[in-house]
Amino acid sequence: MRTETGQVYKLKDYRPTNFVVERIDLTFELDPKETKIVSRVILHRREGVAPDAALVFDGDELTLDSLQLDGNEIEPSLYDVTPETLTIRGLPESEPFEVTVNTTISPEANTKLMGLYRTNGAYCTQCEAEGFRRITYFYDRPDVLAVYTVTIIAAKDDVKQLLSNGNFLGGGNYDEGRHFAAWFDPHPKPSYLFALVGADLGLVEDTFTTMSDREVALKIYVEHGKEGRAGYAMDALKRSMKWDEEKFGREYDLDIFQIVAVSDFNMGAMENKGLNVFNDKYVLADPETATDADYANIEAIIAHEYFHNWTGNRITCRDWFQLCLKEGLTVYRDHAFSADQRSAAVKRIAEIRLLKAHQFPEDAGPLAHPVRPESYKEINNFYTATVYEKGSEVVRMIRTILGADDFRKGMDLYFERHDGDAATIEDFLACFAEASGRDLKQFALWYSQAGTPSVSVSTDWNEAAGTFEVTLEQSLAPTPDQSRKALMHIPLAYGLILPDGAEFDGQPDAGDAEGGVFHLTKRKQTFTFSNVPGRPVLSINRSFSAPVNIAMEQSAADLAHIARHDSDGVSRWQALNEQAMRHLVAVSKLARDGRNLSSAKELAEILIATAADESLEPAFRAQALALPAESDIAREIGSNIDPDAIHTAREAVLSEVAKSGLDVFTKLADGAPTGTYSPNATDAGLRALAGAAIAYASIAEGQPARAKAAYDKSDNMTVMSQALQILAHQFPGSSETADALGNFKARFATDPLALDKWYSIQAMAPGSDSGVRVEELLNSSDFDRTNPNRIRALIGAFSAGNPTGFNAADGTGYRMLAREVVDIDKRNPQLAARLLTAMRSWRSLEAGRQELARQALVSIREAGELSPDVGDIVDRMLAN
Repeated sequence: MRTETGQVYKLKDYRPTNFVVERIDLTFELDPKETKIVSRVILHRREGVAPDAALVFDGDELTLDSLQLDGNEIEPSLYDVTPETLTIRGLPESEPFEVTVNTTISPEANTKLMGLYRTNGAYCTQCEAEGFRRITYFYDRPDVLAVYTVTIIAAKDDVKQLLSNGNFLGGGNYDEGRHFAAWFDPHPKPSYLFALVGADLGLVEDTFTTMSDREVALKIYVEHGKEGRAGYAMDALKRSMKWDEEKFGREYDLDIFQIVAVSDFNMGAMENKGLNVFNDKYVLADPETATDADYANIEAIIAHEYFHNWTGNRITCRDWFQLCLKEGLTVYRDHAFSADQRSAAVKRIAEIRLLKAHQFPEDAGPLAHPVRPESYKEINNFYTATVYEKGSEVVRMIRTILGADDFRKGMDLYFERHDGDAATIEDFLACFAEASGRDLKQFALWYSQAGTPSVSVSTDWNEAAGTFEVTLEQSLAPTPDQSRKALMHIPLAYGLILPDGAEFDGQPDAGDAEGGVFHLTKRKQTFTFSNVPGRPVLSINRSFSAPVNIAMEQSAADLAHIARHDSDGVSRWQALNEQAMRHLVAVSKLARDGRNLSSAKELAEILIATAADESLEPAFRAQALALPAESDIAREIGSNIDPDAIHTAREAVLSEVAKSGLDVFTKLADGAPTGTYSPNATDAGLRALAGAAIAYASIAEGQPARAKAAYDKSDNMTVMSQALQILAHQFPGSSETADALGNFKARFATDPLALDKWYSIQAMAPGSDSGVRVEELLNSSDFDRTNPNRIRALIGAFSAGNPTGFNAADGTGYRMLAREVVDIDKRNPQLAARLLTAMRSWRSLEAGRQELARQALVSIREAGELSPDVGDIVDRMLAN
């Protein structure tokens, strides 16, 4: 049944289907208005299912043309059909049988971008999570695995490539003006992994030789004229394939691997077996149009979708409640890949920033849910930071608890035991328990309990006895639908840094700890170290070994000691970030109360010293200089948030740091590499540090000349967009800013992805009047309301990335988002629902803004007929 019914789906209610699908043969006759689909499905009744049990297929806005059983028309009295379901009775009791379903759909009318749709002349599918039912009636659920044969027929002149999953069987002329292609995927898969593309695109080709010496054809399809921008994606794909063989023993299993880049796509990419469909934002790159961050994202997302071949495709999830089993696990794998390709410490810092910026607020608000939810109304709303990012952190904790060797044994056992299965979290954990001999029952609570645990930390140093005690206590606050929480197994990596900067290598006499990890499994535990030669400083939760909040009274001197001496680069950054956060929270509260702001002299000194320390890699120094964002400060404050006060406080700190370190920043501003651009990690780090230095120097100088000079002489998009952001955010009214914005738009007027950057930079420019600028951009001739990338670039960037503008005290930002969500919902419910999540923390605002935000949410709920996607989100946000 469709989730539009308002039905609540529960994990405990899972039941297998009445009938087992053996194979499905699909024939498509592509046409913009009337695409005809013939679906021939071979099934048999599941053992033990009653003889009178009916076959119930899913549909969504479908019309049935005809229906046959073993080639004969089925009597109307034996079936019931609606746009959402097809129910067939009187089917054979034992022998396999064939059901043939004929439907006709209109790809060009499909604005939801789910199922089969047409974009820029190309036919494309997106079937996850429940899009296949918009193509034909079928069991549209992940536990129904079948072998697919697909035949595609289309006009020769308009549709040159006819692509689907698996290996190419052949093709040729069909009739006058049309041709066909046939594909066969030998690996059983669920319907959400089905893919079809019919298009006229440019092609980039290469090959990869697997570890068993098989040659795989690699093909990337892009718009004509953009083939030169697909080279980095191809390189990332080959590196991903090699890495998965070396690190996880996973070899690719088809003769061909294909990627198609399209401009209208609701997601980043989709891992359809052998035929990945990508948002072109994550395929196309060259120095003129893509930033270092774009290159890194392409590398990571290409890897992510390829890694799904085993964690998601060969082993899929039994039901959508197990979504984290493929997504969280594959995010972990792509994180590990990127760490190997780049600086592991800098990559980890970026992951922590992302987790805290998106997942922690989700855990703390009305949209909180476990990594594996127990129920849902609309599954599209559970493609969240909790499932992806926190799901990855849970896998990472398994590796921390077991160690690298037992973790690999567990993964190997999982691949061996469940290849070809639709698996569950229990299946996954059982493999690690068996491989390592560890009991993971308590740890499994990470999958079933929502919220971010808090761990309070206290220490006691007894100089006379030479002992050092660490006491940890865990707690987990209530979340929606979970008022009582059980105790978690929290692995906390640690180090004891002695006064001379060396690390104490002794193990605790008491407490459950091994290999530099505290295992917190009880409410409160104490770990005692003996024979400690001097008062140590505790470095806790190293590399963010557990996604928890740490509450610890630690002096500025101790944090500085960690920042200078910790052997773990991530912990050094965490110490710097903690010092910055403490000061920013304090001055934000002063600003909110209308009091004078305290000096940031000590913070400035340590940040400037870090920036100048050439023993540290440039990318790390750039991360250290990036003060916590305004949204991070708001999260730390927790309640009664005044975004304007936070902005005022942060700008004051930026100014003090900038003026104190002008000499250092002036020197670093010229440190970007010269010569031919390369997206490699070293050069990217140098550009990041130089960009941060230009920003600080410009703030100290109080005028835009330096940033404008950087913009004018830039020969790559990284430096150009850095400079444009400084101009637009720090000097919005200057002629230099106006000139740069005009130049950028004229230069990239015909490049949608580059122009998206122009929209986003302006959308995130702070200030209570930024809503007026966003309204003007919404009404500009270049703003395409049908393209998800453009909508995210403006509306998404404004609502999620501009705290002062979106949270304007008069409520204009909330009302604008509400209006746009209601409008977008009519065309693209998934996109509308995801934009709406920007309001997930509305209850933490000060009273005036809180009421205006509530009114905006109520206006959405009362707007009339909403999609289940938006209706579910707004109901959960307004629930008491």
